[in-house]
Amino acid sequence: MNAPAASNIKPALLEALQALVGNRVTTSESDRAQHGRDESRHPAHLPDAVCRALSTEEVSAIVRLCNAHDTPVVAYGAGSSLEGALIPVKGGVSLDLTGMNQILSVRAEDLDATVQAGVTRKTLNAHLRDTGLFFPIDPGADATIGGMAATRASGTNAVRYGTMRENVVSLTVVLADGRVIRTRSRAKKSSAGYDLTGLFVGQEGTLGIITEVTVRLYGIPEVMAAAICAFPSVEAAVDTVIQTIQMGLPISRVELLDDNAILAVNGYSKLGLPVTPTLFFEFAGSQSAVEEQAAIVEELAKGEGATNWKWSTDADERAKLWQARHDIHWAIRALRPGAKGFGTDVCVPISALADVIRAVRQDTSQRTFGTTLVGHVGDGNFHLGMQIDPDDPDEWKQANEINDRMVRHAISLGGTCTGEHGVGIGKMKFMREEHGEAVDVMHMIKAALDPKGILNPGKVLPA
Repeated sequence: MNAPAASNIKPALLEALQALVGNRVTTSESDRAQHGRDESRHPAHLPDAVCRALSTEEVSAIVRLCNAHDTPVVAYGAGSSLEGALIPVKGGVSLDLTGMNQILSVRAEDLDATVQAGVTRKTLNAHLRDTGLFFPIDPGADATIGGMAATRASGTNAVRYGTMRENVVSLTVVLADGRVIRTRSRAKKSSAGYDLTGLFVGQEGTLGIITEVTVRLYGIPEVMAAAICAFPSVEAAVDTVIQTIQMGLPISRVELLDDNAILAVNGYSKLGLPVTPTLFFEFAGSQSAVEEQAAIVEELAKGEGATNWKWSTDADERAKLWQARHDIHWAIRALRPGAKGFGTDVCVPISALADVIRAVRQDTSQRTFGTTLVGHVGDGNFHLGMQIDPDDPDEWKQANEINDRMVRHAISLGGTCTGEHGVGIGKMKFMREEHGEAVDVMHMIKAALDPKGILNPGKVLPA
């Protein structure tokens, strides 16, 4: 733990927060410890206080107080960040938004809904169940909608429905001085002013705190089918995906798990799959369209040596398959009990996917620690998981070197240092290599919107 047990919050600020929200502000070590870590490999760091807000108005008042006292404030949602985005490295106030869990309105006729930032994706979809609509962005964890917007999340459905960037209509945002803005109207298109929605989606709480989100909704398809097939190599599986995408087939999901990842899900989720690189597909549409898509993809897969093709429209079978995919984080952890997970991701143009995956596989083949490769390969995004002995500095050194080489290779191929995990702490050092002088423009925007630097300091932008 990088922070002392004692809270360093200013007494005047603590008194003002207590007057505002009562016992929803705390300096207890247990609450601070919970809000000082995420699911990443990065060291925990305790905030000085935890403050739970229930409305945009409260967030505004809390941020205004923190700004007046020059105190950092870091928004907190489900705690599922994978790059340290919510770790309060400068201390200050962890602003917990999970109590802001109201679905404010669903407009089925307009195919959109407005929710508070603390609503989770599963809660929203459960609420939508009887409308025939759903919200498709599925990063795996039951993340909050506000957190998903702040990190520009995507996940397994991105190949068909896009990421949060394409599915956020409008935001309500609290700025560093406490002002509240709405980024745009709900109209399907607008040419009025700057794209502030695009600016705040993906800024990881460094420019403003998202309190309400209006998202796009979609009709639930008539038929949904899942398929799996095993391949002789990762390269053969990737080539199948590239052909599928280049043919323009409207698949809903396509996920790659290498042999080690299959070993993990077999043990954790009791699947009994052949331990070899495997693709998980999902098809959606009319019965005839689904059957046609599946037949074409099966033919492409067999052309690359695929075996054990299985598919089903049974809802329970599909749910079990995708739940296993979503449990991969815990399944991988179970491969080496006591190890610390080192998860990282990159995204490249689809034509470069085989190149970068081949290089990563070669780089990790002789390591003393276990590695797994899992990818949303339909959009060129994949994740490398490494299970590291927390007390072995040589393993940490190797893992960091593998990560650095993978990221730099992806950037050299026209890709990005992170497809969906976000920049947080871990990917800051690559921002200049990826964006060049555009980083200077980002610093200018940060200085204009947060001149005191109180919003999630030490994240996204290199010093």
